[in-house]
Amino acid sequence: MSDENGTQDTSAGSPGTDAGTGPRPEPLRFFGTTWVNHDNGYTPRRIAAAAGSLAAAVASCLILRFAYQGLQIADIGSFVTLLVIVMFAVCSALAFGHTWESFKKRPDPERQASLRGLLGIGFVGSLVAYFFRSLTEAPGEKLHREEYETSLAQQQKRTTRRTGNPSKKRRRS
Repeated sequence: MSDENGTQDTSAGSPGTDAGTGPRPEPLRFFGTTWVNHDNGYTPRRIAAAAGSLAAAVASCLILRFAYQGLQIADIGSFVTLLVIVMFAVCSALAFGHTWESFKKRPDPERQASLRGLLGIGFVGSLVAYFFRSLTEAPGEKLHREEYETSLAQQQKRTTRRTGNPSKKRRRS
């Protein structure tokens, strides 16, 4: 079976689970479930994700540079220009921090919704965080791996059978 990214589903037949009955790994954007065993083009995908996010960040900075030049041409004043620069810098820094933390733990959906505007303005920070995380792992892989291994351990614990007959157990006196 394959996921929406066209990668092979590696959860069936993985150690510790029966085919189709155990927990399934959650697919990551651009990686599918290749992060589980680092197979089916995982490394080229990581390289492409890093290069793509860096290219998008550079292109975004060029677009912001054109916007800055537009502000200079409009001659709206140095205060407003400074305000715009500080706004983008602060929002990018906050977006970087939020995106980086979301790779370590699941963000609160309500907080995520309230920060949507800030993350939209600071999109360069999010792209840079995605680039740096792609250098070491698939973004979010560590979090998903911990959750997947925990669910595998719980599944193994639930399906492990006891040895011996409990009715023949010696009673303590």
